[in-house]
Amino acid sequence: MHPFLAEFIGTAILVILGNGVVANVVLNRTKGQGGGWILITAGWGMAVYVGVFCVNRYSGAHLNPAVTVALAAGGKLASLTLVPVYIAGQMLGAIVGATIVYIFYRPHYHLTDDGDAKLATFATAPTVRNIPWAFICETIGTFMLVFPILCMVDPTIDMGGASEQQKRSVTVGLGALGALPVGLLVFAIGMSLGGTTGYAINPARDLGPRIAHAFLPIPGKRDSDWGYAWVPVVGPITGGLIAALVARLIL
Repeated sequence: MHPFLAEFIGTAILVILGNGVVANVVLNRTKGQGGGWILITAGWGMAVYVGVFCVNRYSGAHLNPAVTVALAAGGKLASLTLVPVYIAGQMLGAIVGATIVYIFYRPHYHLTDDGDAKLATFATAPTVRNIPWAFICETIGTFMLVFPILCMVDPTIDMGGASEQQKRSVTVGLGALGALPVGLLVFAIGMSLGGTTGYAINPARDLGPRIAHAFLPIPGKRDSDWGYAWVPVVGPITGGLIAALVARLIL
């Protein structure tokens, strides 16, 4: 599978399940209405896990422009020409994923009057309207995503030998379970650091659905809050680059 298609599919799955859990919690007359923040963060963690294990073998499952830029800056991407390929797939996948969520929950959008709640099923917003502070929060949140990813190592088995020359280690593949730490990491970030901005920590996850919100015929929708839209794009990329720099210095 081509990396563009892999990133498109993986990000679409990520957004379908991630934005889907938000819609399930905030829209009227759903089974999950009022489920709360823990349900949303758990849903996003599982969304990342599923998206990653589906396409990891084909593209490395970045599913996030901040991750792609950070890996490129850290010299962990095969070629810099892959950066626009990955980001294009991620953005288009996010737009398609958000559109599918709208189609799936369309009757509930008609039953919901709150324009802010409808926008929340697409994109993030700060709980306190302090744009510089929101930028800092998105930067730190993404650092806490990318730096642990860069610290991860594959499990190995030490094959003992009679001498130092005979000792060797074998890397063990975990299949789909290898993606679980990333999902748990996103769950942890949401639980601990998501309370200020909704922890976009992913430019595609926020900007792609925000674009979808702008063009979809959602009844009673508000504006797409373009004045804030740059924060969950620039903040995560900044955090990813800082994480790549720190990793290069100390790892």
